[in-house]
This record gives sequence, C-alpha cells and structure tokens, in this order.
Amino acid sequence: MMRAWNLPILFVLCGSVVAAGSFLGGDRVTAAVILVAFVLLATVHSPLVFPRSIGALEAQSRSAVDGRPVVFWRPGCKYCLRLRIRLGRGARRAHWVDIWRDPAGAAVVRAANDGNETVPTVVVGGRPHTNPDPAWVHDQLPRPT
Repeated sequence: MMRAWNLPILFVLCGSVVAAGSFLGGDRVTAAVILVAFVLLATVHSPLVFPRSIGALEAQSRSAVDGRPVVFWRPGCKYCLRLRIRLGRGARRAHWVDIWRDPAGAAVVRAANDGNETVPTVVVGGRPHTNPDPAWVHDQLPRPT
C-alpha cells in the first residue's frame, strides 16, 4: 500500500522544500505556484486518479461474466496515466488492478510479459495486450447503457 504513495509523497516533499526556499527568499507568488504544481503532480501520480482497484482474481471472474477488459496498472507509470486520461469517463467500464497492491495481479502481468512487470497490460477475452493503443482499449469497452 505505501509503495503506491512513495512517488506522490516525494513530489509533495520536494515541492515543499523548493517552495519554502522561494518563500524565505521573499517571493511568495512563486512559492505558491511551485507548491500547487508539485501537489498537482503528486495527485496525478497517485492512485486517486484511477478507478478503484480490485484484486486480479475478482477482476478476472467479473470480466468473464460481463466481458469488460481488465487493466493491470501501477501508480507512477506514465503509460498507465496516458491510458487512464485517454479513456476518460470510459475508464470506469474496465476492471482496474493495481499490481503493487495485488501480488496475484503482478503474477499475471509477469506471466504475460516474460517475467517483467510491464504495465499497462490489458486482458481482453483472456488474451493479454501490453501497452496497447488507448483508442483500441476504448473500442473494447462495453457501450454505456
């Protein structure tokens, strides 16, 4: 759990140090801008931006029933973030598994990628796809009802 928050915490700490330097130097506006920028970076790289993660076994059983893709991801991955942003509101129509929180999910990703934890790995119809085009993933999502 803590591993997912290491990068966001690091962003906030670094931003605080840099902003404090500007603040003590008398430039309060720059300090505020720097702090806001680092907090935004921390938010974007945190698990907060992604839909609620579930376990790999639960995601796979739900996918077998409803046909939705399973997206294996981890916080701090720029390709996962790109996929999440490009899917927009449609991201909620997939099952998301954080491989840093779920060892079974990490094992699925390693099995699909020759022992590497390469994410995003999207499983559609039982077939894994490593770092697929977001437009393709969007086409695999069920239509909203």
